[in-house]
Amino acid sequence: MSLMTDLKYALRSFGRAKGLAITVVVTLALGIGANAAIFSVVQGVLLRPLVNREPDRLIYIRQSAPGIGVTNANFSVPELKDLQARVKSLTAFGDFSTIEFTMVGLGEPRTVRAGVVGGSYFEVMGLKPVMGRLLGPSDDGPKADGAAILTYRFWTSAFKSDPNVIGKKITLSDRPETIVGVLEPSVPYPQETEIIANVVTSPHHLDATMVDGRVHRMTELFGRLAPGASLDEARAELRVAHAAMLQAHPEAYEKQADFRIDARNLGDEIIAPARTILLILLAAAGLVFIVACSNVANLILARSVRREGELAVRAALGATNVALRRTLLAESVLLCGTGAILAVAIAQPMVALLTRYAARFSVRAHDVTVDSSLLWVGAGLAIAAAVLLAYVPRLPSADSANGATLVGRGVRLTTGTNRRLRLFAVTQIAASFMLVAGAGMLIASLFALQRQTTGLRGTVLAVNVPPVSYNRKPEEVSRFYKEALRRIGQLPGVETVALGTVVPWRDPGFFAAQFTVEGYQKANGEEDPRAQFRTVSQGFFDSLGVKLIAGRDFNEGDRHDGEKVVIVSETVARRMFPNQDAVNRHMMWTDPVTKFIGVSNGPRRIVGIVQDLDDEHLVPEPVMTVYHPMDQEMNGGRIFIHAKMDPYSLVPSVTKVIRDLASDQPVERPATLDDIRTEVLAPTRVNAMVFGGFAGVALLIAVVGVAGVLAFSVSARTREFGIRLAIGSTPRSLLLRVLREGAAIGIGGIVTGAVGGLVLARVIGSFIPDVEIPGAVPVIGAATVLVLAAVIASLTPAARASRVDVVCALRAE
Repeated sequence: MSLMTDLKYALRSFGRAKGLAITVVVTLALGIGANAAIFSVVQGVLLRPLVNREPDRLIYIRQSAPGIGVTNANFSVPELKDLQARVKSLTAFGDFSTIEFTMVGLGEPRTVRAGVVGGSYFEVMGLKPVMGRLLGPSDDGPKADGAAILTYRFWTSAFKSDPNVIGKKITLSDRPETIVGVLEPSVPYPQETEIIANVVTSPHHLDATMVDGRVHRMTELFGRLAPGASLDEARAELRVAHAAMLQAHPEAYEKQADFRIDARNLGDEIIAPARTILLILLAAAGLVFIVACSNVANLILARSVRREGELAVRAALGATNVALRRTLLAESVLLCGTGAILAVAIAQPMVALLTRYAARFSVRAHDVTVDSSLLWVGAGLAIAAAVLLAYVPRLPSADSANGATLVGRGVRLTTGTNRRLRLFAVTQIAASFMLVAGAGMLIASLFALQRQTTGLRGTVLAVNVPPVSYNRKPEEVSRFYKEALRRIGQLPGVETVALGTVVPWRDPGFFAAQFTVEGYQKANGEEDPRAQFRTVSQGFFDSLGVKLIAGRDFNEGDRHDGEKVVIVSETVARRMFPNQDAVNRHMMWTDPVTKFIGVSNGPRRIVGIVQDLDDEHLVPEPVMTVYHPMDQEMNGGRIFIHAKMDPYSLVPSVTKVIRDLASDQPVERPATLDDIRTEVLAPTRVNAMVFGGFAGVALLIAVVGVAGVLAFSVSARTREFGIRLAIGSTPRSLLLRVLREGAAIGIGGIVTGAVGGLVLARVIGSFIPDVEIPGAVPVIGAATVLVLAAVIASLTPAARASRVDVVCALRAE
């Protein structure tokens, strides 16, 4: 009953201080809402258990080659067979290969990303169908019927959750398939696929190059721990088996590559890419909460000083410290509860925004929804804030209760109270400094990337036109693309058109292989260098604006039955032929993997040298690339169009040209190189925007806090300022004095924030190794912004101090 009385009293009290109540509620709502939203995303991505059966027994097995910078080399079929024969701590292995098919039979022809799996895959993964069945051992082998499983997301989007989908026929790259099931909602790891099919669906998987090629690595492996086996035991057994493989087949594992094998729990593997960014984001939200609570604590403390007389009267009338503290707690609960309710309303749209942001790092974010955890987090933070705010003010002392503070009127700001106000203000500046410096680092990185010049024509239109069928002969595919290029080149407004292997920045990491050149002498123990393998048509370099440095471009004479020729990048020529002319010299592929894609290891004459075209990195680096003419090594699928008009206006005409040649041919993802680069930069831009938003909110709250501290200080020191003016101080000196106080608060917060940020970075770095500390420019910029903000926040209180009326000030207490 007494609590209800206190709540009613608190409501009447804040009714007389609406401005203070609104400021406190909105500030707390921002702090609590940001934390509740971030925690909802963190809970959904990092903490939510997998739907897989016994996920703690499900592991992901990774082979890497750090010596050549390959973090995930995947596995070949012979390697999988070796591991199956030697490793006993796993009940079974699940294999998954990612491949793209052209799907016909469901609206427009389109490219779908598919997973090709063996019959043990779904049993190992511990997943269930929502309709139909999943693939099993009966679906293995070259004589099995083509069978496909739809992922849940694809079923709901492309098939509109059609309950009659089971048994429908589709065509994947000229092969008929039957839809036999729909997979339950689950994390699409290792790739976000639309279809999962059996091995017979992919002719490549049945080819001897895939079945027998030890270096033909395109399969990812999963395993399920046997009863009683631990992850450490499985990891040790895998390493022993892997070492035996390396020893038995040295020709397949180049020494320089340093091949290794490791295993980790699948859940840890899935969340690894998102863990760093989400934990940093959670820390940022925590800093905003600290800033918000510090600001509110300042307001509550300042108000409590003005209420010293009221509290002293209540104490003199018999109120105990417990009763007084309960009154303050009721006021805090009222404010924080209202702030929490508003925070939940704010957090819901924030969750939607942050989910789209987190989806760039983890596919699990697609399934994050607003649930009861948001309410619990909001309530928990509100309670923590309420308790903190209830114990910030000091209660009247025994002397106060006896009436010592009842004499006179006005407000006296004690030294202790002033110190606590400044402490909270410094805390706000410190937390804001860490956020502003971090956001500054991200913004500086974004500007640096945007300033980079690529050397390519940004208005060139890139269109994906992948081969519709794996059954076509190379000559047929070449004729198709040649005719397409000829017809597109005749369209009005088209200046040049060409074919290439990859779209810069959108299709990174295509293929690199070992090679050598005539006369090249390796050092002892040195491996052959690696170069990017690319296929381009005549006019490719001209279309993209890549400069031909020496020699010639490809021409009509570079046919399949003619002399094998290549064009090399400037870095290849400089490294392999120092102080020599590379044109008319010869290079040879030496990598054993080239034979699996039908590339001969014979000599090829270098007919030209072009400037480096780094099609993987946003910041161009020297790159070793070897280009082949389209007729000699067919591996295209990307058409590039340089036009003297809006390139997007050509898309309907280009699509018609392609469809006239092949009605079932996909024409997808048209975009200019400038827009592709902008899209690739999007995660960096969103990082800067998200952290910049947190920093902006914290900075705004901190500025209000500094202004409030100084305004209260000026109000409480009116008599002091009047005396200073009376004995000769000028208004200008008082103005500068208050401005210096504001700057001192800012500098104190910056120093505290710098030390705290360094400590925090080291602590986080012990768990997250890739945490970066902002450089000098972001730190200096953040410090400058905060000092200026503190000085600007001081202007109004300083101006008020300089305009104090001497007579009125001397009469004040």
